[in-house]
Amino acid sequence: QVHLVESGGGLVQAGGSLRLSCVASGSIFSINDMGWYRQAPGTQRELVADISSDGSTNYADSVKGRFIISRDGAKKMVYLQMNSLKPEETDVYYCKFSIKSMPRGPHDDYWGQGTQVTVSS
Repeated sequence: QVHLVESGGGLVQAGGSLRLSCVASGSIFSINDMGWYRQAPGTQRELVADISSDGSTNYADSVKGRFIISRDGAKKMVYLQMNSLKPEETDVYYCKFSIKSMPRGPHDDYWGQGTQVTVSS
């Protein structure tokens, strides 16, 4: 089994910052992409940022210049530094890892349980 555990969510005032963390454990040979997604009630889950095994990053246009994604492969962790947060970014945030459990096996996607981020005005 593979488990992803998130931390760092909570309540912050508009303009403030939060740092989310996600760590994977279990049957892991290698990790390809790591990413962060968010979903508000009644909406589709959307990509916030992702990072590949070589460190290449992608960001949603709405967060460029404010959020930074980073990874530590040895620790099997991904981080999301969120700065200048806006009330409309009050959402549940999910981490996702693409993981190989054995050397010649496929990459499968695994999701964290979600962590609530609330930005007050």
